[in-house]
Amino acid sequence: MLMKAAAAALRQVFSPALRGILIKSLALTIGLLVAVWFGLTRLIQAFQSSHHISADYPFLDTLAYFLAGAGLFVALAYVMPAVSILVAGFFLDDVAEIVEHTDFPAEPRGRALPFGTAMWSAVRFAGLALLVNLVALILVFVPGVNLVAFFGANAYLLGREYFELAAGRFRPLAEARAMREHFGFTVILAGCLLAGMMVIPIVNLVTPLFGVALMVHLHKGLERKATLSGPGANARLPHGR
Repeated sequence: MLMKAAAAALRQVFSPALRGILIKSLALTIGLLVAVWFGLTRLIQAFQSSHHISADYPFLDTLAYFLAGAGLFVALAYVMPAVSILVAGFFLDDVAEIVEHTDFPAEPRGRALPFGTAMWSAVRFAGLALLVNLVALILVFVPGVNLVAFFGANAYLLGREYFELAAGRFRPLAEARAMREHFGFTVILAGCLLAGMMVIPIVNLVTPLFGVALMVHLHKGLERKATLSGPGANARLPHGR
């Protein structure tokens, strides 16, 4: 089910119907990353200038150059999950409506989440993702631990947030959360796929759109599975709002 959903999502991301949203999503993602880079480098430079300690602590100059150079890609890799969640929240309903219209034309359409609700959820989880990844960044020089922390935390966070945003179009958020917990293993696997995309330069820029399309398909598939399982299997989940 997951591979089928991933293939359908990949096809959707580069389809003509999503081309305009893809361009806007790329622009917003790159803009946010540039803003983060600019803020980090200026913060370090301001700290150096105001405290006049570069002579005593030359490593600060090295750190500034590190962030501005090759270290930029390392630092932004840990910021990317939070940026991805923010972008996904912004374009969620536009992408979901197109996917539902083209791939599930005979099924009921989801209802758009109130913009404030969607963005608050995205901001909340983006903040959590940023905090978790800053901890992982601190562990960057601890072999093995860093990669496990980065991948495991982001697999959970990305799977959770993307699925609940997609499921929230069809059911109250509490029920979307319950459904995500019920099918936790499958959702975590989907999160692993998204976390893997995060570490691939260029590819990570399309993760927000891909993640939304993936979870729309995955939610539909799991909903169908729950219905076919029947009430005796305790897998039937509530529908509607």
